[in-house]
Amino acid sequence: MTPVQITVGVGAGAKYLGVDHVIDLGPLHPSAHGAYRLRLVVEDNVVTEAEPLVGHLHRGAEKLFEVRDYRQVLTLANRHDWLAAFCNELTVALAVERMTGMDVPPRAVRLRMILCELNRLLAHLVFLAPLTRELTGEPTAGTTAALRGREAVQAVMEQASGGRIHFMANRIGGLREDMPATWIPNVRALLISLSELLPAIRSSTVDDDAFRSRHTGLGVLSRDDALALGVTGPTGRASGVDVDLRRDGEHLAYQDFQPVLGTAGDALARVECVVGEIELSPRLIAGVLDDLPSGPVNLRLPKAVKAPEGSVYVWTEAPLGISGVHLASRGEKTPWRLKLRTPSFNNVQALSALLPGTPIADLPAVLGSFAVVVGDIDK
Repeated sequence: MTPVQITVGVGAGAKYLGVDHVIDLGPLHPSAHGAYRLRLVVEDNVVTEAEPLVGHLHRGAEKLFEVRDYRQVLTLANRHDWLAAFCNELTVALAVERMTGMDVPPRAVRLRMILCELNRLLAHLVFLAPLTRELTGEPTAGTTAALRGREAVQAVMEQASGGRIHFMANRIGGLREDMPATWIPNVRALLISLSELLPAIRSSTVDDDAFRSRHTGLGVLSRDDALALGVTGPTGRASGVDVDLRRDGEHLAYQDFQPVLGTAGDALARVECVVGEIELSPRLIAGVLDDLPSGPVNLRLPKAVKAPEGSVYVWTEAPLGISGVHLASRGEKTPWRLKLRTPSFNNVQALSALLPGTPIADLPAVLGSFAVVVGDIDK
């Protein structure tokens, strides 16, 4: 039969829809950070085709970069993924520093590593909190733990930067300023608090039998599909893609560690990787704190920073995957071109590969396991 165009929400989509219907899920549905749209072809209450449709936000960040100097670019660069603001601005700063040949002070490098991991914890806890709820929507002990953990991380990030969302702690050549005297003791206290909260989060998600049975085998993304689509971060590692720029990259390289990997590539494996990362990040932070040098945290710069003529590509490991910056300069104080490689832009394409075969009733579980920030797509 000819596909029939209808628009429903997640809840309405759970009822029987007949054969060969086309459903528009979104663009304002509750499973995403931002407005994107899924066009689903449904046959006998099972998804047979899926197409993510983006472009509802129109942020235009890359064009705005071209008429801002490099200090102003940092202000805009932390906004496309609002859950990874520090990591976004850092990648741009690293690109400019590499082009200009700056040697960032060691203390700034180590503090950047700590702040990146704190930002990762913040993003993952926001993602995990809704998953800890009961099917009825009632909060659990895990929900309370995730929200308390997020607020605790938010507090030390705010103390370090003065901001709650758009931190603006980075500067070309290092950090804006050194940390307050009480900040490092507060970070150590945070690590103790997180160690007490994480068991409740785990017991409400990946250690809960009902949660495991509800997510096992759903929304499988194979390793080959993940590689073909450029899927990275916890979503890619859940499918067995053993890439983590904290270990493999040239910037902010931590001591040898093994990232959290999965093999099944299903909804459960994706959540397991995120839970594993909020257990890994505190250990990485503790290791950096134990080896934190003294000294300055920034370089003295001229009034106008100008990158020399040429181009450079720099990438880092953001919470959702690889964040890259291709910077092209004509020797002026503004970039000629600043192209972003954002993890959500690549990752969202995987929905076309992993959603077919999913019953309509299981869509919330699959989409809940798949984290994207839509500003990171519509950049």
